[in-house]
Amino acid sequence: MRVLVTGGAGFIGSNTVDRLIDEGHDVSVVDSLVTGFREHVHPKASFHQVDITDEAGLAGVFAAERPQAVIHLAAQMDVRVSTREPVYDARVNILGSLSVIQCAIDAGTRKIVYASSGGAIYGEPDYLPVREDHPVRPLSQYGVTKHTVEHYLFLYAHQRGLRYTSLRYANVYGPRQNPAGEAGVVAIFGRSMLLGQPCRIFGDGAQTRDYVYVGDVARANVMALTQADGEALHIGSGVETSVNELHHRLAAVCGGAAPARHEAERPGEVLRISLDPSLAAERLGWEPQVPLEEGLGRTVAYLRDRMSEGRLA
Repeated sequence: MRVLVTGGAGFIGSNTVDRLIDEGHDVSVVDSLVTGFREHVHPKASFHQVDITDEAGLAGVFAAERPQAVIHLAAQMDVRVSTREPVYDARVNILGSLSVIQCAIDAGTRKIVYASSGGAIYGEPDYLPVREDHPVRPLSQYGVTKHTVEHYLFLYAHQRGLRYTSLRYANVYGPRQNPAGEAGVVAIFGRSMLLGQPCRIFGDGAQTRDYVYVGDVARANVMALTQADGEALHIGSGVETSVNELHHRLAAVCGGAAPARHEAERPGEVLRISLDPSLAAERLGWEPQVPLEEGLGRTVAYLRDRMSEGRLA
């Protein structure tokens, strides 16, 4: 089918575009290139450098491409940025998403797959691993904006018959994650270790996350194009891994000592989280396939290749 991917030059987006093209879909990409990279866009995908908050520009893309489905990944994705700049966070994640939804309806798009957050919308969980019916109590502006769009999708499904699936991701990692950014601890730690620099750990490092490989996430995005209408599903492993343990495992993969420097905790971040993926198995037939050790190895290999090319400074 004809699929438009917002944020398709980004980390998750470009991996998803590759998967779509491998499966024979006709793909177009919308990306502002604020955090994405043009070089990551598959050469068989048509590319439009447009910000999702540019309503006229976005409408023009939808009118030209007439996508049958949209995978909406474009977002302001950093919890720290959301706490520092809440208006900007809401402008991109809420108003930008509304523009995507409205353009999709106007263009006759049948389905939207939306990238939500399982790590940020629940706040400190009552139990682990978290199920999709857990109370929503976000502790950051980012968590608020990501969950808000789920309500808009439900509303437009009711009012206009738009089909959607909301995928609540765990902490996604893997090749093409930007190690120079503020988010993405696996890429950041991996870069620091390969450069012989200390890793910054915020707080005591006992906080846990649920790590899921980007290839598994891309597979879930594509599977949701034709399944699980009206559902919100966790895309994660159900396993907690502490920051300290992640640091230890990455050091083993990188093959050397990796000093850590502890710094103050960051506001808006939860202490523990893991996501129960059993509903995604039931509704999509999806389960994570890449275990953490293997995924870390693939990620470090990618970072090493970038370093050998002089692209990892």
